[in-house]
Amino acid sequence: QFDLLELKQFAVVVLINGVDKAGKGETINLLNEWMDPRHIETWAFDTPTAGESERPFMWRFWRALPPRGKIGVFFGSWYTDPLVRRAEGQMKRHVFERRLENIRHFERMLVAEGALVLKLWFHLSKAAQKQRLRELGKDPLTAWRVTPDEWKRHDKYDRYVKVVAEALRETSTGEAPWQVIDGSDERYRALTAGRAVLAAL
Repeated sequence: QFDLLELKQFAVVVLINGVDKAGKGETINLLNEWMDPRHIETWAFDTPTAGESERPFMWRFWRALPPRGKIGVFFGSWYTDPLVRRAEGQMKRHVFERRLENIRHFERMLVAEGALVLKLWFHLSKAAQKQRLRELGKDPLTAWRVTPDEWKRHDKYDRYVKVVAEALRETSTGEAPWQVIDGSDERYRALTAGRAVLAAL
C-alpha cells in the first residue's frame, strides 16, 4: 500500500459485492484494519437520492473514484441496481443487457486509464444464508443487522442467483475479472480476499 502511495502509478478500485450475509461488511472492516485507512476511501452506495437520479446512472460512482496512489473500496457498486431490479422483475432483459454492456465499457475505460479494478463476489448457498440470517436474528446484539428486505430476497434466492450468474459471466473480462469467494467460512473468506488484494497490488 505504501509503495502504491509513494509511486502513484495507478488507482485501485475494489468492488465488494455478493449475497446478503456472505461477509461483505466484515471484509471491508478487515481491509481497513490491515492497511492504513487514511489512504483508503470506502464508499457505501444505497438507493440513489433524488439529485443522483436526475443525473447519468454512473455519475455518483465517477465522483467516488480514487486518485492514483489511493485505494477506493466500493460497498455496493454499479452492479447492485441492475442486479436487484432484474431479479425483482423491474427491469426488462434488453435493458439489463444494455446496462451490463455499459458497465463493461466503463470498466474497460478505467483500466485503459491505468486503474486496477478488483471485483470480489462473496457467495453463500441458500441453506448457509438462511442459517446466517437466523443466527444473527436470534442474537439481541446483531438482530438489527437482519432486515425484512433480506428475508424477502432470501425467498427469491434462486431468481437472484440466476441473474447474478448471468451478470458475472457477461462482465468477467480480461481487464476486470470477477473473483468469487465462498463466504461460509470466516477465516477462509478473509484469507482469500486478503490474498486477492495483495496479489493484485
